[in-house]
Amino acid sequence: MFKSNWLLGLFLVASVSFAAMHARRSAASAQPQAGNVSAEDKYSLQVPNGLAFSEIRGYETWQVVGPSLTEAANVIRVIVANPVMIKAYQEGIPGNGKPFPDGSKIVKLEWRPKKLTDPPFSASTPDTVPGDLTEVEFIVKDSKRFSDTHGWGYAMFDYDAASGTFAPATLASKPPQGHDAKCGAACHTLAASKDYIFTAYPKR
Repeated sequence: MFKSNWLLGLFLVASVSFAAMHARRSAASAQPQAGNVSAEDKYSLQVPNGLAFSEIRGYETWQVVGPSLTEAANVIRVIVANPVMIKAYQEGIPGNGKPFPDGSKIVKLEWRPKKLTDPPFSASTPDTVPGDLTEVEFIVKDSKRFSDTHGWGYAMFDYDAASGTFAPATLASKPPQGHDAKCGAACHTLAASKDYIFTAYPKR
């Protein structure tokens, strides 16, 4: 009887210890990370003292707002937005003088240009298409959370095609990014009359 009780007690102690260890590991894995991670784990990333990549979960399927081409930067850009912001655009915001509602999220994807020379194109008449992904930038509207930056929070993540990893942008990135949610606030003051959003919703 004593031996059975001892074995039962040992089993219970081991079970509790295993459960506690599993809980600690689960909690640690749930915490946003700040270093380089694989593309599959990108949603675990967070800008130190800033926004987490998970705040735009599912952006890969969001509707396109419009493209952007900056030849000097040698990148191809596409702007996408979540359903909340697309609905606001379609209602005439910000052209009607109203601000975007809280919950609006907009993402800028950047690629290096790639020359497409497959038929019907050729080396003499190539088409330019997105090549390697370089950056994912995004903006989140939350008037209370980002009251000191006109209601918008900013984040940017660099992508390294060679290693297939994402990492929070830094002061060495282009453009340089600080470790907080205000990294793009100063630049976006130029678009104050459009609720700090540069990209319009073109006719389609």
